[in-house]
Amino acid sequence: MGVGLTKGGNVSLGKQAPGLRVVQVGLGWTAGAGYDLDASALLCGRSGKVISDRHFVFFNNLQSPDGSVRHHGNHGGDGAGGGDVERIDVRLADVPAEVERIVFAVAIYDAAQRSQTFGQVRGAYIRLTDPDGGEVARYDVAPEAGSETAMVFGELYRHGADWKFRAVGQGYAAGLAGVATDFGVEGLQSAPAPAPAPAPASVSAPVVADAPAAPTTRQEPGSSPVTCFFDPSHGVGSTAVLWSPQWGVPRQIQACVACAQRVQTTPPPFYSPQQGYPQPVQQRYPQQGYPQVPGQGQPAQGGRRYGTGALLGAGAAGLVGGALLNEALSDDEPEVVINNYYEGDDDDFF
Repeated sequence: MGVGLTKGGNVSLGKQAPGLRVVQVGLGWTAGAGYDLDASALLCGRSGKVISDRHFVFFNNLQSPDGSVRHHGNHGGDGAGGGDVERIDVRLADVPAEVERIVFAVAIYDAAQRSQTFGQVRGAYIRLTDPDGGEVARYDVAPEAGSETAMVFGELYRHGADWKFRAVGQGYAAGLAGVATDFGVEGLQSAPAPAPAPAPASVSAPVVADAPAAPTTRQEPGSSPVTCFFDPSHGVGSTAVLWSPQWGVPRQIQACVACAQRVQTTPPPFYSPQQGYPQPVQQRYPQQGYPQVPGQGQPAQGGRRYGTGALLGAGAAGLVGGALLNEALSDDEPEVVINNYYEGDDDDFF
């Protein structure tokens, strides 16, 4: 005769069934049409979390990596005196030493979409039997709130060299994913909902057919507004756009909306003058307001201008050339000049 447990109660397998090496965990329930409940086992370490995702034994993983825990799937019973609905076998001697406890849970499949809870499940239980079918312990599970979509029925845990079984009866409102999150199963944890994308800033601007939308930039609080790159009179350069000059590397500039759309709809390079936009004035010399040196910058014959340096150079060249010509035509013997001193007697210097 097995031991009947209430929530939180426990029993020693070594005392209740000495020499028990394989324990059969039977789970049963009675539910209405359209309900699909699944049992699972979680092999947890000292931290209370599963050793790995492979140590979560359920309908998609029917055996633990070491083979000590095996899920038999639907056992064919109806839970109402007609046998267990599902069964999980545990070979106690083969459970790895790193496993501190084995948790048994039952979840309603697709409960949120079907609006199903344990409030409509009747006669839920978990029981332990030996290979001969003798019952060792039993716990009848009753939901506390009725809104649970998954429940931990019970657990096997080490107690020194012995194994004990505890009746748990803990409910979860988040189904199998809630159980997985609580016990560290990463493969079934619900992914966080993506953050909503920020709404695009509305810009009042002329509509250009088939023109791509220009990206906008946001100024930091307290900064001075940037005027349009092409013409400051257009106002604030509120739009960042890639501009390709005639000579140079493309770069990003700030322009008003109209100029930005014109750049985006005109094939690069974008440098040709546009009607309605002032163009830079060609610089000519002399400019009004700057004093001029007499003779400097004045046009010579042929329209060319000569600077002061050029005139002085030409004059010096003429003087040197004249001296050389005079020396060549002179009948006198040339005097030898060294370091601007004349050779001769000392009296010549006085």
